[in-house]
Amino acid sequence: MTISIAPPHPSEDDVDELVARVAELERTQRTEDVEGFLALFDADAVWVSAAGVRLIGRRQIEEFTSRVLPGAFADGSVRYDVEHIRFITGDVVLTGVNQEYLDAAGRPMSPPVKGRPSYIWRRQDGEWYIASGQNTLVPTEGTD
Repeated sequence: MTISIAPPHPSEDDVDELVARVAELERTQRTEDVEGFLALFDADAVWVSAAGVRLIGRRQIEEFTSRVLPGAFADGSVRYDVEHIRFITGDVVLTGVNQEYLDAAGRPMSPPVKGRPSYIWRRQDGEWYIASGQNTLVPTEGTD
C-alpha cells in the first residue's frame, strides 16, 4: 500500500519511525502485550475504543486495557496498514490506519471486520508517543 503523506517531503526517518510505531502497536495487540501497548502512550493520552469508550490518561487506558486485551485475540488477530501520515508540526503527527481483523488461520473475518483508527503522535525526547487515538469500526457492507 502506498502511504499518502502531507505536506510532501517530510523526513524519511520520521516516516519510517512512525510506520514502525504503528507496527509495534499492531504487534502489542496481536500478542496481547499490555505493557508494550501502554508504553506507546504519553502520560496524558486520550484513547477512544472502537466501542466508543473514552479513556483519559495512561492510568485509565491501563485499567481498561488490562481487562480487555488479555484473551482478546485468542481466536484471531489484527492487521494494520498505515494509509496516511499528516505532519501537523515537526513534533505532532496524525497517522490514519486501515485495520482488519483476522481469524485464527490469519484470513480476513467473514463478514469482514474493519476499523479506521487515527492516532495523533507527539514526539517527546526523540520518541513518538500516542497523544490521542480514535478507533472507529467500519460498518459491514449493507448496513446503514
